[in-house]
Amino acid sequence: MAVITTDIPARLDRLPWSTWHWRVVIALGIAWVLDGLEVTLVGSLGGILERPDTLGLSAAQIGASGSIYIAGAVIGALVFGRLADRLGRKRLFLITLAIYMAGSLATGFSQEFIFFTLCRFVTGLGIGGEYAAINSAIDELIPARVRGRVNLAINGSFWLGAALGAGLSLVLLDPAVLGPVLGWRAGFILGGMLAFAILLVRRDVPESPRWLLSHGRADEALRIIEDIEAKVERQHGPLPPVTTTMTFARQASPTIGQVARLLFHRYRQRSVVALGLMISQAFFYNAIFFTYALVLTRFYGVADDKVAWYLFPFALGNVLGPLILGPLFDKIGRRKMIAFTYGMSGAALALTGWWFLEGWLTALTQALCWSVVFFLASAAASSAYLTVSEVFPLEIRALAISVFYAIGTGAGGFVAPVLFGALIESGSRPAVTTGYAIAAVLVITAGLVALKWGVNAERRSLEDVAAPLGAESEAQPAAR
Repeated sequence: MAVITTDIPARLDRLPWSTWHWRVVIALGIAWVLDGLEVTLVGSLGGILERPDTLGLSAAQIGASGSIYIAGAVIGALVFGRLADRLGRKRLFLITLAIYMAGSLATGFSQEFIFFTLCRFVTGLGIGGEYAAINSAIDELIPARVRGRVNLAINGSFWLGAALGAGLSLVLLDPAVLGPVLGWRAGFILGGMLAFAILLVRRDVPESPRWLLSHGRADEALRIIEDIEAKVERQHGPLPPVTTTMTFARQASPTIGQVARLLFHRYRQRSVVALGLMISQAFFYNAIFFTYALVLTRFYGVADDKVAWYLFPFALGNVLGPLILGPLFDKIGRRKMIAFTYGMSGAALALTGWWFLEGWLTALTQALCWSVVFFLASAAASSAYLTVSEVFPLEIRALAISVFYAIGTGAGGFVAPVLFGALIESGSRPAVTTGYAIAAVLVITAGLVALKWGVNAERRSLEDVAAPLGAESEAQPAAR
């Protein structure tokens, strides 16, 4: 069994922030922009796709295509998450983006329901795979001292895609531009073209040296870290020496049974925290986002073609939350900030629900209240993905992300829209407010669980937070 002693993790963590890091963040972080674009495009185009001169879909078929997209994302996360641990981060973040690109482009050429739904499934496969491969790669390439704020900002970029999707739908559907018949097709095709451009940029992002070390490819990992250091030194000058090394032995990829024992026995407490964070934030988000238009049209009389305008302040709050609060996750700490953002977003939603129940809100003030709620909730939800990606060992990191993403998305993605759709359909403000209260209680509870049992991962190396499975010793002082 090959044994490797290395200082590469410490060398990655000591790097000053540089242009190289920006390129990595932009090339990999675009995954969430694309997801936001896809989800918002379908939501904005729902009414258009019902027209006989487009696809002539029924409301039930549009809903089914949304569920199929989510199912594809769940399956993609599980399949490609496993492969990302076995075959490498880079190979998978190229493959999954190519799958997304193919699905999005093909969607723009759909002629009937079956092909449209198949395309949505393929697109979901790519997006689900992206979550596992990308979160793993980002955490393994970004210095420990800023890992929290970077991860949160990237996950929050979903809402840049949402705003882009809303803007595209308004422009492309305008009769003076393309109009409904061609505009909806152009939206999906443009998404695929954006993915192709990013695919070209991603080719220059290296494989994770940490992953290479875990697979016995120390020479390749050394060449990559030396190339990264050379680029950073050209910008910042000579780098300080590292102070720690780690010795570990290469192991075969763990079996599914071994992964289950790791997640639900050795790391049982961390898994409980991860499940609570992922399920509650998925329910919270999907409860509001997938019924956003329904509340505005049913209770405030907003016209269908005006709903997209109300998405912009909502998206702004979601983008600004992780950007402004993200640095505090590295300074104040993970557990305290997770509890704060989960607790305060729950309290803010409960207060908004009360005002909604009393009829004190207009369409505009309702949208503004949601913007405040999700300023907090966006940072909270992003911290759930951060938690899952950094508290489990290197060899199962991508699969752990995919498992908890799948469970959270499966539970929240399916249950919340159905439940809130029924509550809104009833036309009862007390019924809808009850739904808001359920979502609020879930996230507040999850925040308290994280406060009690979460991990203080701020500014710590990934190997210190969760030692690789092949680790033979703790981090030691460097020999040189």
